[in-house]
Amino acid sequence: MSWSKQGGRSGARGYHHGNLKEALIRAALELIAQKGPAGFTFAEAARWAGVSPAAPYRHFRDRDELLVDVARRGFDQFEDTLAGAWDGGRPDAFAAFHRVCKAYLRFAKSEPAYYSAMFEAGIPPEASPALRDAGVRAFAVLRTATALAHGIASLFGRGDSARRSFPISPEDLFEAAVLIYLNGLGPAAPSGSGRSAST
Repeated sequence: MSWSKQGGRSGARGYHHGNLKEALIRAALELIAQKGPAGFTFAEAARWAGVSPAAPYRHFRDRDELLVDVARRGFDQFEDTLAGAWDGGRPDAFAAFHRVCKAYLRFAKSEPAYYSAMFEAGIPPEASPALRDAGVRAFAVLRTATALAHGIASLFGRGDSARRSFPISPEDLFEAAVLIYLNGLGPAAPSGSGRSAST
């Protein structure tokens, strides 16, 4: 992919014999950042990428399909970010859950255009099987971390007469539950893979 800055204040970038699809994705991200996911047209994306209004149709049926691809890529990155923070619940599951929460907020702050395409564009999950699957994988990481944290916190956090004592700390129980989940259901990949808790 080859980019050259053109157009001064307009922010348009010329497309020179590179990857048109990637140029259009980048254009969409820039326009989402400036105007929101509903604030630009397909023709504007083409203009920003420095191509004719007809050129985007080589890769995308319309603007909505372009947004679907942007959102899918966002969910892929979101999954990688959350899975990296979760890290299989190591070395302490509560600390890992805390990292996941911070990673979620960090992603929203550092990738606002992707986040907006994912959650503010109004794209229905059924618009694309690839988009649906990417979202499911990303939220599987959150679901794992949240369900284990909530279930164990409930056992130890009751304030009524039903509260019981346990021979294990909540932290140790949480960690054991994480290991059982990851080893028993098999979603964990070897350490170092980008998607350890979600595939």
